[in-house]
Amino acid sequence: MSYNEAERALIICSDADGGSYDLYEIPKEGRTNDSAESKRGIGIAACFVARNRFAVLDKSKQILVKNLNNEVTKKLAPPHPTTDLIFYAGTGMLLCRSEDKMTLFDLQQKRAMGELTCQNVKYVLWAADMKHVAFISKHSVILARREAQKLEHLCTTHETIRVKSAAFDESGVLLYSTLNHLKYCLPTGDSGIIRTLQAPVYLCKVIANKVHCLDREGNVKVLSVDNTEYTFKMALTERKHDEVLRIIKRSKLCGQSIIGYLQKKGFPEVALHFVKDEKTRFNLAIECGNIEVALASANNLDDKDCWHKLGVEALRQGNHQIVEFSYQKTKDFERLSFLYLITGNMDKLHKMLKIAEMRGDVMGRFHNALYLGEVEERVRILREMHQPALALLAAQTHGLSSVADEIRPGVAEDQQGACEPLPSAKLLFPPTPITREHNWPLLRVSKGYFDGPAAAADADEGVADVEGDIG
Repeated sequence: MSYNEAERALIICSDADGGSYDLYEIPKEGRTNDSAESKRGIGIAACFVARNRFAVLDKSKQILVKNLNNEVTKKLAPPHPTTDLIFYAGTGMLLCRSEDKMTLFDLQQKRAMGELTCQNVKYVLWAADMKHVAFISKHSVILARREAQKLEHLCTTHETIRVKSAAFDESGVLLYSTLNHLKYCLPTGDSGIIRTLQAPVYLCKVIANKVHCLDREGNVKVLSVDNTEYTFKMALTERKHDEVLRIIKRSKLCGQSIIGYLQKKGFPEVALHFVKDEKTRFNLAIECGNIEVALASANNLDDKDCWHKLGVEALRQGNHQIVEFSYQKTKDFERLSFLYLITGNMDKLHKMLKIAEMRGDVMGRFHNALYLGEVEERVRILREMHQPALALLAAQTHGLSSVADEIRPGVAEDQQGACEPLPSAKLLFPPTPITREHNWPLLRVSKGYFDGPAAAADADEGVADVEGDIG
């Protein structure tokens, strides 16, 4: 069936007796004509292609362009000799089905503009913007986009039972029905069940949360559906941030599934608005690089593993103040000392040296002494560890003659010759960093829309507690 709204004309096709069509003119409002006659013609398929033109695929597989008087104005060959069905594709355009492909055919230029592999297509549906198209076959739904008169495949959804009908809603989401379910399919390939059907229905139009359809007896029905889930996903895909926040604020979307979906699609910052469970909030904050939220959750959890993850992320961003705090919480003295070294914090390095001595950590003491450039401390540690030869070498290399004289009697004579310093030896001292107090912006983490004031204002009202679902 093909309807011409401008001329109030309707074409009804039938495959009986080899194929035929009837062209009707619908009376205007206030007029009745119960005995309206149709203009009948022979053809496999027919559809409107302009305000006062329609195309017919005749039995010889030729395309006839006719006017509203059912008179032939043009005759042309289809893009493929095996073309067996035609569908509307906009003004002056047709979609031609042949074997396992759909071809976008320009009637003016008489040439194929684009092709897409689709098997056994029975129906074609266009979205309101005429940029997205759905090809419906017996057990699958294929979504494609028309870009510069080319067809680009978007996704394919397979069904185990027959697809009955389909319709686009106002936002471009495709709704389709099977024997028992009403489902949705997004251009991204995401799909799901909207509701269960008691009996099969045939979709006609979707307006907001109302689905207008026909049952098997031809009765008009209006089904109310909850469109929150697919509206939310579509708004997220199109990055309509205001709409996403509005849905978060007013709906009751929650649970592990929606959080998992947001993580999978790369929107952990949005998932933050759905949870209060601190462990989940921490993981989401780390994933999206939100150090402030991660720090707050880590403080509440006070878990060693969380502090370690926070330290790794803070170091990745160059926030050494939070790195320091995290290392202090986990008592990771080795990393803490190295952090003080690269940030030039000599005072705290001296404290780390004392802490290592109190803990009996010989290697930690030696490393801190090395970071500080304190030769006397290194020599003292080597003497305490009964390494007089190494202590003598270190003392002589760095010009500590008096200390070397104290150590020499304890060194075997055959080892003293090996302890002579090299002429070119010099004090090994780490360079002093220029920036000490401020964080190093090694990684720029830009705040998204959902981290801004608008999102924060909505957060208190829009957060759903799913602690029971995932805890």
